Amino acid sequence: MKKFIKKYFTSFTFFYRHIGARIFIMVALSIAVSVMDGFGLTMFLPLLQIVSGDGTMDAGQMGSLSFLVKGAEAIGISMTLISVLLFMIAFFVFKGIAAYLNQLYLVIIQQSFIRGIRLKLLNALNTMSFKRFILSDAGQIQNTMSGEVERVSIAFKTYFDSFQQGLMVIVYLGFAFFVNVQFALLVTVGGGLTNFLYKVIYIRTRGASRKLTDSSHIYQGLIIQHVANFKYLRATGMVDTHSKKLKDTIVDIESTRRRIGTLAGLGHASREPLLVIVLACVILIQVKFLGGPMGAILISLLFFYRALSSLVGLQQSWNSFLSASGSLENMQSFQKELVSAREKNGKLVFDRFVNEIHCNDISFSYGETPVLKNINLQIPKNQSVAFVGESGCGKTTLVNILSGLLDANQGGLYIDGQSILTLNKTTYQRRIGYITQEAVVFNDTIYNNVSFWAQKTPENIRRFELAIAQASLSEFISDLPKGKETELGNNGINISGGQKQRISIARELFKEIDILIMDEATSALDSETERAIQESIEALQGQYTLIIVAHRLATIRNVDKVIYMHKGLIEEEGSFDRLTASSDRFRRMVELQEM
Repeated sequence: MKKFIKKYFTSFTFFYRHIGARIFIMVALSIAVSVMDGFGLTMFLPLLQIVSGDGTMDAGQMGSLSFLVKGAEAIGISMTLISVLLFMIAFFVFKGIAAYLNQLYLVIIQQSFIRGIRLKLLNALNTMSFKRFILSDAGQIQNTMSGEVERVSIAFKTYFDSFQQGLMVIVYLGFAFFVNVQFALLVTVGGGLTNFLYKVIYIRTRGASRKLTDSSHIYQGLIIQHVANFKYLRATGMVDTHSKKLKDTIVDIESTRRRIGTLAGLGHASREPLLVIVLACVILIQVKFLGGPMGAILISLLFFYRALSSLVGLQQSWNSFLSASGSLENMQSFQKELVSAREKNGKLVFDRFVNEIHCNDISFSYGETPVLKNINLQIPKNQSVAFVGESGCGKTTLVNILSGLLDANQGGLYIDGQSILTLNKTTYQRRIGYITQEAVVFNDTIYNNVSFWAQKTPENIRRFELAIAQASLSEFISDLPKGKETELGNNGINISGGQKQRISIARELFKEIDILIMDEATSALDSETERAIQESIEALQGQYTLIIVAHRLATIRNVDKVIYMHKGLIEEEGSFDRLTASSDRFRRMVELQEM
């Protein structure tokens, strides 16, 4: 029983969690369609009797469905040609209305389902812990949130198409048994035998669907790398080499799609031949060997034609569902992964930074690899602090902890005396500006890049102008033909590296921050641009709490405190001149950079 439920109802449970009791409205509408169709078909028997006989009919040949005729006669409606035709028209009109409502409701629910999936994925991704994010497969995230959602939409539609077809099979078989039990049993056995062919198709389709999902993850990951590293690949002549990996994945994906299509074509092509073979055999057996009234056989035949059509439709829809089932399984797994990766967040709302940041015996590791060990540190408000040291000493990891991106494995981070674990991190991070070596520039105007799409109210324009002045951008923007409405292009391709960094600085200042973090913000710039950016940064000292990670020591000459790190430890701290005098390792760094 558990195996049966897992096989056929795991997907139903998944859909039910997202759309709730509205599923049962769809079920009711599907039943209404098949019941109205069954009643309409039933009226063919009295119609045949009236047309072929003396104008009268024998309700006994209708089996248990004779209640339709008896019910009509009980309210004074005699079964004449006109009344039978009117009943038939009425039933099929009601069937048409129910079918329209059924399809319309399915479309509405499908849209609601997909919208809900997209929003839940986005919300779950936004609350994913940064540590889990950087350890995740970027290709899986990209593929699941784009292409896989579309395939899940297909899975939803084909699953409920299968569900509706299954309901219709049950209803039509019920009508057939009411009319002629013997004939119904024969056709049911014949229809059941066709399932053996489709079972083989189902197994192979499900396997191909899983393979398609896995290949799509790999493809999306390679595309992300190809676009991100395109300049390097072109400059080094390696673009064809990397493209070969992409081409191999594309061939693999299309080969799997072709296999799924072939299996679907086999199922579709076998539909009519199987249907006719089953019906022909049953009619032959019923007429030649078992006997029975031809009128009842014809009506039963109509019901079974409908039932077998629905059965074959069920098999085709189910096969189509299985072709997308790999995406559905991936979506369920991905949602569980996002839930398990949700960042722990406190409830205390952070207003403004007013006193100091305090690290108390902080240690951090990735798995078994220690990165930080027993870090103790105080950063007063509006002080400028620089972290220096060899690559891999833990500078960026410590800054990620200070910004709330990572949680310490041991020890604690306190902001104005409050543990960061008790804070709502989003409210804390809104008071932080963050500038990295690769400036974040969106494919939009300068104004939207700096203001983050804020409305152009007088107050926001004033803040924009203040931010670009603080970032030394005013003259550059005023010289542009379109000024602040200048489009920057993909990743700021239309401007220089120094201008991109200034725009990044202006964006953070526009947000009215308390803390500005600069992680290697000038290391990719030439000396002249670096000096200009450095002047902009130094002008901010005393106005903001500046936390700087730097390899190029010229940029931190005038900070309040330099913290030298070595192998995950704070080895020394103090002013630039003090460390130059007291720390052999720091002094060697200064000498190597010819300072």
